[in-house]
Amino acid sequence: FLFFLSRNFRCDCGNSKFKNLQCKLLPEKGKVNSGNKYNDNFYGLYCTCKRPYPDPEDEIPDEMIQCIVCEDWFHGRHLGAVPPDSGDFHEMVCQACMKHCHFLWAYASQFAVPALTKANSLEDEGIVLNVEESEEQKKEIKKESRPEHQEIKEEKQAEQINEPSTSSGSACSECSERSFSIQVGVRSEEAGCKLKELQSKQVLKKDTATFWPSNWRSKLCTCEDCLKMYAELEVQFLTDECDTVLAYENKGTNDQETDRRDPLMDTLNSMNRVQQVELICEYNDLKTELTDYLRRFADEGTVVKREDIQHFFEEFQSRKRRRTNRMQYYCS
Repeated sequence: FLFFLSRNFRCDCGNSKFKNLQCKLLPEKGKVNSGNKYNDNFYGLYCTCKRPYPDPEDEIPDEMIQCIVCEDWFHGRHLGAVPPDSGDFHEMVCQACMKHCHFLWAYASQFAVPALTKANSLEDEGIVLNVEESEEQKKEIKKESRPEHQEIKEEKQAEQINEPSTSSGSACSECSERSFSIQVGVRSEEAGCKLKELQSKQVLKKDTATFWPSNWRSKLCTCEDCLKMYAELEVQFLTDECDTVLAYENKGTNDQETDRRDPLMDTLNSMNRVQQVELICEYNDLKTELTDYLRRFADEGTVVKREDIQHFFEEFQSRKRRRTNRMQYYCS
């Protein structure tokens, strides 16, 4: 169960870790599987507390939640935030992975499930968050701390700079046209990037885990720059919606339903009423005659050979043709 979402995981039998053991699934296996990542989970330790699960010394009942990035399991009380109810979110990204995948904070402000659902503030829980102010917030704070006369002076200076002079009118017009074309070019490049659009707004970064709904991965930007960033951070799987736990569970459910389906019933359902009756009659005839035929071998204590089965079906087909030829049809 632990490896249900372990990406790139492969057994080590037959490689340099187990030299005297050959892998029966992949005999031509390489010496080392670089895709395997051996974290504390392989030693039975989990979470930031590095404790086993279940922990015989831990008397506090707590739910373990898996991070979808590092695939480690964490106690709900060690995530830096109170987790929402289990039905409100589908995936979690731990504190360390949020620092590694810093771009996720831009999406968290729009798509993440609010973490504070069971407490009014994290201060009530004794947790201190390290909140980083955005550039816009810093400018706003700096503006509020300025004296009023200084703001008026700066506004006048800005007006004087913006007023075009008669001697350099043509030069200013060329500069303005050039700056306008540059701005248009930048906007056209950034228009297709969802991440840059979100980053242009206020983004708060906290030292907490984040919780996400089921469809949040479809909101991630897939432009060329973002895909390159995902590759550099080794988190390309975030854009794969089949990588989610929900997709894994649905696949398992569908496979179980397929295994439970009866091929005979599927065939019957695809037929009309007359064909269904004929098939059932033929099936019952085959079952009765084959049972009687095999009973003779059981009574005599002899082995059923391949030739005996072939002989039975040849005789069965011959009797079936004779019955069909003798069948009379009546027209009303």
